[in-house]
Amino acid sequence: MQHTTEGNHVIVIGGGVVGLTTAWWLLEAGYRVTLLERAPDVGNGASYRNGGQLSYRYVAPLADAGVPLKALQWLFQQDGPLRFRLEADRRQWRWLAQFLANCNGRSNRRTTAKLLELGELSRRKMTQLALRLPLSEFGWREAGKLVVYRSAKLFDAAAARPDPDNTRQVLSGRETAVLEPALAHLAPSLAGGIFNGGEAVADCHAFCVALARRLHEHPRFEGIVHANATCLFTEHGKVAGVETDGGWVQGDQYVLAAGIQSRDLTATAGIRLPLYPLKGYSLTAPIGATHTAPRISVTDFERKTLYARIGDSLRVAAMVDMVGDDASLDARRVAGLTRLVKASMPAAADYDRAEAWAGLRPATPNSAPLIGRTRHANLWLNVGHGPLGFTFACGTAALLADLMRGQPTPFALDFLAWRG
Repeated sequence: MQHTTEGNHVIVIGGGVVGLTTAWWLLEAGYRVTLLERAPDVGNGASYRNGGQLSYRYVAPLADAGVPLKALQWLFQQDGPLRFRLEADRRQWRWLAQFLANCNGRSNRRTTAKLLELGELSRRKMTQLALRLPLSEFGWREAGKLVVYRSAKLFDAAAARPDPDNTRQVLSGRETAVLEPALAHLAPSLAGGIFNGGEAVADCHAFCVALARRLHEHPRFEGIVHANATCLFTEHGKVAGVETDGGWVQGDQYVLAAGIQSRDLTATAGIRLPLYPLKGYSLTAPIGATHTAPRISVTDFERKTLYARIGDSLRVAAMVDMVGDDASLDARRVAGLTRLVKASMPAAADYDRAEAWAGLRPATPNSAPLIGRTRHANLWLNVGHGPLGFTFACGTAALLADLMRGQPTPFALDFLAWRG
């Protein structure tokens, strides 16, 4: 199988939400695009059943002051949000060392400020895309976001943070249940909550499928090659082609947007990406007539658990497992998540019929994605979105299209730009 062309033909590697949005923005920028995806269908990796929250105004980088101590405490909790397994893999050790270096207030504030810029850009670009891709096709709904706190200390600290746009509501525990009745069972144990309007929920997999249909309708789209990329072949400072299990795929420029697989692919080109797979879990439970499911998108801050009503189902996402490339379902973790949601929102959905899922989220040590050109002149990156791939995908795709065309970006990329 040989795919070659002349002119500005871009090979986008990765058929998840980041790769698909990248392909779309490059098509709109005038490029011809071929998408390379190893799975038989698009959106079947980390995009398949993620949390479904589009949190443009609420970003919380994992690295922060006090997180290492909290992580040690979580490790000893039966259903704690973190599970860790030490590997004989230097990539894990390097990532952890860089993560710990970012666990301070200064780094967290810097990263948060940049991600808020990216979030606002992503929100605008999703609105722009909605002119071509109706929101109804992927269950988009402006639900708002309510972050609830059990600890008075953590709640007070969150409430004291600046709110320059005056967009949030600070609520007592009782007021959270008034705003969101699904929290009635949990409200007595809450110190309070912070609500932001304008945030949304949607089905990321449905978004991927709908966008793939639009790609096929685009006059410059060259199609999807379903094959597993195994190696980037480089010569004279450029990528000459991608070796796959189905043959060579060649173009003029190459974009890596393949989630955690990007780490192994760049290694074949002599580039070491600071990515690590953070394994997350979700439950998708049907909502019946007798259930009281939340209408608002809810985040239980201390339990690190997200609740999003998507259509007639409740999506619950939680947990971080640092266990390498193992994407299999851990029955103990699924059971723990089920216990947690039944205790927190017992009447929200039919948890006995819930479908469990696990996926590997490609994270950087500071929780910020990496965008831009590598040292190979025709190899570009759009990677490292962690759990916020759906939130940031439209924004990073638009930024990459600007960079590839030599256009100025709407804000300084700073540490979002790849420097390696």
